[in-house]
Amino acid sequence: MGDLTAVTAGEAGVKHISGLTSKDAEGVTLVEPAKDGWVVVVEVVEDRRIPSSGDILALYEADLDGEGNLLSYRRKARYRRGSGG
Repeated sequence: MGDLTAVTAGEAGVKHISGLTSKDAEGVTLVEPAKDGWVVVVEVVEDRRIPSSGDILALYEADLDGEGNLLSYRRKARYRRGSGG
């Protein structure tokens, strides 16, 4: 898996997802090793609202190789902040 650790894989996932979506990352919700790399799930703010409890958030999943290069990504879910989903 190269020199990537769970922490550096998470950081790489945030960088890739933020760069591709042009959205602000809230944080990493999952980092797990996968065959020859890592799977990282990042929560992003897709639409800011006032009050912030109305924000629309999304979960994006990124597949990284062992060096942190992005292989693929997809939006897995979209929901209102605090919806409990």
